[in-house]
Amino acid sequence: MPEALPNKYQESAFSKIRTKVFKRRPVIQEIVREPTAGGIVFRMSKDQKDIEILLIQDSKNRWTIPKGHIEHGETAKQTAIREIDEETGLTHIQVLTWLGKIHFKYRRLDKLVLMTTQIYLVRSLDDSEIPQKEKWMNGIKWFSFSEALDAIEYDDIEKLMLIAKKKIRAGEV
Repeated sequence: MPEALPNKYQESAFSKIRTKVFKRRPVIQEIVREPTAGGIVFRMSKDQKDIEILLIQDSKNRWTIPKGHIEHGETAKQTAIREIDEETGLTHIQVLTWLGKIHFKYRRLDKLVLMTTQIYLVRSLDDSEIPQKEKWMNGIKWFSFSEALDAIEYDDIEKLMLIAKKKIRAGEV
């Protein structure tokens, strides 16, 4: 520290350097729970031999499923239907079954966000309906099942996709 600076400036300069070097984050002040819902949207390939999965690519280039926050007065199933419509433009869909829920947490400034996402298996009923991405997305695409497994960013969703495939193949839905 430069000796010529008054103490209050020395400490301030040191704090700035320490913050830049150690990238100190603010202390968590609040824990926030965010319930969300979405769907693994599928259709059968044209030859009816493979399952195709619709994925969206978020603004950070991660492939995932359409999902979003549950609004006041909405059920998780209603949210899944609404979010699929909003994020993909698909309106001819059928929710077949609940697959499970996933949990993850992340930091938002001084908050710890605990997110729980209810996931449904959803069939696209109209092959002529073309998915449309929202402006914030980098992409939207139908993948073969194996390509979707490779592309999906989140392991928990991947596990639910495998459960979905088993249910579809077994004729449980």
